[in-house]
Amino acid sequence: MIKDRSILVTGGAGFIGSHLVDELVDSNRVTVLDNFSSGKVEHLEDHLEKPNFTLREGDLLDQKAVEAALEGCDLVFHLAANPDVKVGAEDTKTHLDQNVIATYNLLESMRLQGVAEIAFTSTSTVYGEAAVIPTPEGYGPLLPISLYGASKLACEALISAFCGTFGFRSWIYRFANIVGERGTHGVIVDFINKLTANPAELEILGSGRQRKSYLLVDDCVEAMVYAVARAGGRVNVFNVGSADSVDVTEIADVVVEKMNLSGVKYQYTGGIEGRGWRGDVKTMLLSIEALERLGWRPKFSSRGSIERAADALLGKR
Repeated sequence: MIKDRSILVTGGAGFIGSHLVDELVDSNRVTVLDNFSSGKVEHLEDHLEKPNFTLREGDLLDQKAVEAALEGCDLVFHLAANPDVKVGAEDTKTHLDQNVIATYNLLESMRLQGVAEIAFTSTSTVYGEAAVIPTPEGYGPLLPISLYGASKLACEALISAFCGTFGFRSWIYRFANIVGERGTHGVIVDFINKLTANPAELEILGSGRQRKSYLLVDDCVEAMVYAVARAGGRVNVFNVGSADSVDVTEIADVVVEKMNLSGVKYQYTGGIEGRGWRGDVKTMLLSIEALERLGWRPKFSSRGSIERAADALLGKR
């Protein structure tokens, strides 16, 4: 548990960020900075009247807004980013601006304000197409195949450099695919939207054999807080995921079942060498031994996470 801290959560109105706020707000002073490009005020509506909660609308590309949000804070959870991997294949600048430059602005503002601790949400895509499965944190070289992965790796490097140069401490989380209530994109949301529009047929990007790890957002947030409370190094890097994986067709089967549909015809796009899109990593399974050594394990498997996420997104719980 993290207690009695003054915490800034960037992107705190978004999917993972709002769940993190739910976890932190009862025991800490929490400020959220969000530009609401994808986040929603209603994700935070239970906290708006709490005296220890502050919501600020602002963009990390506006350094004055960042500095104002940091006033009085001693820890930052940095989640604000453009998380859509596919965007980079069409727009090569979005991830540079919204991930790399935004992170630099935050780090520089932290330096100027004397805030020296940052927890950062990175991604499994920094590993690219890893030759070692499950992939440990020490795997290298890191050769991402998407601009999103490259931008997150650049952010990791900036954070490490600020730790080495200015004495910051950091916790870097390389996420598997995080799923659950309030999710706005990703394969489960895509399948639900498509099947709602046409219950007889489902387009599946790629070959359907892409196999990856999925983690329920509740487990994800628990791991984030657990690591900050227990890992004391200068730069702490943790894979955050489940201990197994599922393929895309199995996810389709779960969503079809949860929507009480039958006879759905699957149409595979084939993609590029079976990928769903340019930059899609076909196989991903992270080693979570580093978190396990701290004493943390996920409650749910990949399939269990998907089943609970589908229920939540369909309003079944």
